[in-house]
Amino acid sequence: MLCMHHPAPFRILSFNIQAGLDTQRYHHYVTGAWRHALPAPGRRANLLAMAALMRDYDFVAIQEADAGSIRTDRVNLVDFLAEHAGFPYSGLTITRDLAPIARVCIGYLSRTRPLREVTHVLPGRIRGRGALEVDLDTPALGQLTVLVTHLALRAETRSRQLSYLSELLRGQRGMLVGDLNMSPDRLLRLGCLRRAGLTPVPGAPPTYPSWRPRRSIDQILMTPHLQLLSVRALPVPLSDHLPLAAELIARS
Repeated sequence: MLCMHHPAPFRILSFNIQAGLDTQRYHHYVTGAWRHALPAPGRRANLLAMAALMRDYDFVAIQEADAGSIRTDRVNLVDFLAEHAGFPYSGLTITRDLAPIARVCIGYLSRTRPLREVTHVLPGRIRGRGALEVDLDTPALGQLTVLVTHLALRAETRSRQLSYLSELLRGQRGMLVGDLNMSPDRLLRLGCLRRAGLTPVPGAPPTYPSWRPRRSIDQILMTPHLQLLSVRALPVPLSDHLPLAAELIARS
């Protein structure tokens, strides 16, 4: 009897890490605001717990990281997570440089060597939003493009940013991953996403706020070449967002 070998599913995690800080109530945004400008006790332990979670994945999309500044004791958080989670490849782009206090960035960790990496500055009246375009050749999905991003808070600006990003994936095999600050039902109404063949994963769970998740604003949008096996929010309140985890295979 022939035994057909199928590659293991591609496991992806998207996580807004809030610069390595946990938040467990709305009032902590006020009482803990100083932690976004100064070194905070407990940040390292929290980051180590995040790294332990990330070890089980093939690709991790990270939002609200820091490239090394006063508030993180000069530690580059993407590099820290890559090292402690055992990822051989990582990358980042700084989206809002407030040096020396903060250097806000988005980033990724990958088990597969990237074929190409491109930084995009997203449209908006206020600079500070970007995307990382990463080309991979994976055992489970073959060649694909992953766009890692963190979109603006204003609806009009988000729509412009999604229009820009959807053009990058038009006709491609890939996914758009990150904190989109937008619910799945609103995403489904956007013509730019439909034209690019991008749809939110079905049943995307709420991820924000982490202590009482009500809003599904962390998303994975896929082209028709990919098939979702599972999606869930991990019940670990290490940030103000829960991490979003999914397993995918290539559509036959």
